[in-house]
Amino acid sequence: MGSGGVSRRRFIGALAGTAAVALPACNDAPAPTAETAASETAASSPREAAKPSGPRPLYLGTYTSVDGGGKGIGLATYDAATGSITGAGTIENVGDPSYLALHPNGGTLYAVNERTDGAVTAVRLSDRKILGSRSTGGGAPCHLSVHPGGRWLLSANYASGSVAVHPIDDSGALGERTDLVTHTSPAPGPGQDGPHAHQFVTSPDGGHVLAVDLGTDTVYTYRLDDSAGTLAEVSQAHTRPGAGPRHLTFHPGGRYAYLANEVDNTVAVCEYDTASGRLTIGEPQSTGTGEGTSYPAQIAVTPNGSYAYLANRGHNSLTRYAVEADGARLRLLDTVPVSGDFPRQIALSPDGTLLFAANQKSSTVSVFQVDAGSGELRLAGKPFASPVAVCALPL
Repeated sequence: MGSGGVSRRRFIGALAGTAAVALPACNDAPAPTAETAASETAASSPREAAKPSGPRPLYLGTYTSVDGGGKGIGLATYDAATGSITGAGTIENVGDPSYLALHPNGGTLYAVNERTDGAVTAVRLSDRKILGSRSTGGGAPCHLSVHPGGRWLLSANYASGSVAVHPIDDSGALGERTDLVTHTSPAPGPGQDGPHAHQFVTSPDGGHVLAVDLGTDTVYTYRLDDSAGTLAEVSQAHTRPGAGPRHLTFHPGGRYAYLANEVDNTVAVCEYDTASGRLTIGEPQSTGTGEGTSYPAQIAVTPNGSYAYLANRGHNSLTRYAVEADGARLRLLDTVPVSGDFPRQIALSPDGTLLFAANQKSSTVSVFQVDAGSGELRLAGKPFASPVAVCALPL
């Protein structure tokens, strides 16, 4: 295990022999501005607005402590019509920023520092100033999200199986951690050495926060005290043993969510009760990738709730599902090649017309045009070179 490294990265192939291409230095191109993106998004509904014109900001996560990795958070822009990406520099001195999230006001970007001694970092986007880092109290944080009110940052420590809460002040900077909860029950699932928190996210209604733990085959629901920043567990939802749940994505309607199970190569439709916060996990469904484990990574749902897409890292593909019965059903349609190796994370543009796939082993970001009627994906040109690409955040 190298300096700052974790065994998780060795498993997922970060050190595969790939020729990573560095982004240009920060002063080689104008910086993308999140403020412009936030104001345009607030001015009109993404479902009804005309396609935005001009370059849009794109932020890229990477590993900095592996061979061929990046030097920090990648800066780029993309053309909203064509999907073409243009490099625009790097925010340096942010270690292993493998997952990114934006504050609701568009002014601050947050990154995990996925290292043995985990941390989270805040960056002010207007001048790219790093506002500081705070310990997550655990190892290898791999996911973070901002509570909708903008006052709390939620993060998941993969190596130690814990979730953390940090306060966010008016400047966007982070305060000292207000809570840390380790998943001690139930016992780890088959083949697991302990809990492995993989995601920490707020429900669409804002009433609960949910943590997905791959090691315990469990999704935990908590209430977040909005004054104190503390967590109180209210329920647990269990997958079948050995499923290895990784990532939960809510349907826009808020009553259903979709769970990607990394270990047993399945997805499941979940029903969410807004009053109690209880999640009910449905029967496992096929990823369309055939026999064997394909390490499903993440599901993305179109803004209108009509289609869902699953990234399959082992199969190097994207599965397309039709979403039916107001979100209660997923119907498998097809899979398409991702045009890269090991799609670690996917994200839709705010208007839902483009899908971005961060391909870790090929050090590329693939962009697909999303057909509004059929949900079909069409590769939008040659993938963009980005060192050890593990997260793409289009605004």
